[in-house]
Amino acid sequence: MNETRRGLLRTTLGAALIPTISPLLAGRAQAQREPPPDPDAPPRAAGLPGRDYRPVITPNSVALPHRIVDGVKVFHLVAQDVMHEFAPGLVAACWGYNGRVHGPTIEAVEGERVRIYVTNRLAVATTVHWHGLHLPNGMDGVGGLHQRSIEPNETFRYEFTLRQHGTFMYHSHHDEMTQMALGLTGLFVVHPRELEAEPPARDYAILLHEWKITPGARRPDPNEMMDFNVLTMNAKIHPATQNLVARRGERVRIRIGNLSAMSHHPIHLHGHSFQVTETDGGRLANGWVESTILVPTGSTRTIEFTADALGDWPLHCHMTHHVMTQMGHGLPNTVGIDLTHVDDALYAHVPAYAEMGSEMEMGSTMSSDEDPLVPPNSLSMIGSRGPHGIITMSGMFTILKVREAIEEGVEPGWYEHPEGTQALLATSDELRRDGVES
Repeated sequence: MNETRRGLLRTTLGAALIPTISPLLAGRAQAQREPPPDPDAPPRAAGLPGRDYRPVITPNSVALPHRIVDGVKVFHLVAQDVMHEFAPGLVAACWGYNGRVHGPTIEAVEGERVRIYVTNRLAVATTVHWHGLHLPNGMDGVGGLHQRSIEPNETFRYEFTLRQHGTFMYHSHHDEMTQMALGLTGLFVVHPRELEAEPPARDYAILLHEWKITPGARRPDPNEMMDFNVLTMNAKIHPATQNLVARRGERVRIRIGNLSAMSHHPIHLHGHSFQVTETDGGRLANGWVESTILVPTGSTRTIEFTADALGDWPLHCHMTHHVMTQMGHGLPNTVGIDLTHVDDALYAHVPAYAEMGSEMEMGSTMSSDEDPLVPPNSLSMIGSRGPHGIITMSGMFTILKVREAIEEGVEPGWYEHPEGTQALLATSDELRRDGVES
């Protein structure tokens, strides 16, 4: 290719890409122009929930407790073995913090001093890395580089001043492949020092993760590199994922972090568009509007929107195998084949076939406790009972429920569609009227 053709190609491609990337680049450029935090500024007073910030809601999880000692906010993380239930019927021996997978959400305020004790009750060494935070090098938590690793039954102290605000994460940085794959991860939310003029009414936080749990196994496989079969939101799979709720007209924020080993996740919200307002690099001065946001592994994205549409709206990863569970990847393709007289024989002679479950026949997600054809400690691949049949999605899937009125702490139930607003079987008169042959 000669230089003239190269120049033409560069010019043409550049012009074509500008409308696509300019909102993103503009937002990031403006965010980068914000003054950097002063690393030498003295710590400020410890912030209090309800007074200095509105606590986030971490569905299926909790905030890490703290106390204030001489103006320093003190936390205590305990790394330990945890028997974790991903959903009824699927329990695995994981590693977590403070008896939870993932660890509790740490909440703090920009400018305050935090002191985090980490006790290791595992049988192996570990560390904790504060992912995305600006802090002294020796507090960054990479075993062998910044510190010696925390041996079993030892307690280490991490202490630093928070110089930025946003959504961050924490995780082991010793034998990361194994320890993160077994669940040593969590969210770290730093609220801005100055109260927001109009804070959202709902502030949710979700951590995405992926696991390999062979049907019948009791331990996630940390050696897996590609074939992950359990995809989670806050370490739960649908239908165990706690629903998000909002009153119509409320402003909603959702913070999404991704500590999956290998996968990026395009998270799609039905029924609404949202503004991308933050990354783990900071607040975007000029975000952009989407209905799907790609959350790369090792990053966070924050979205905000007005919940202006009543209904039950899915929020899920749009990679289709990420909304299934314990997929039968080794099975042959039987689409289009009449298996009416084959299923019983397969169930009897090929136990792996039961990974597909019998949800379509039974009308609900089945576990090994309910269906002897499903291997022990396993779930069927897809399906949970909905108001109109089977919802053929599992895994990285939850529901935003928007209502006129919400009773706090009470599940609102399924949405009842007003007459004329639901897809129904077409009548013969309707088909004839519109000239449609069926």
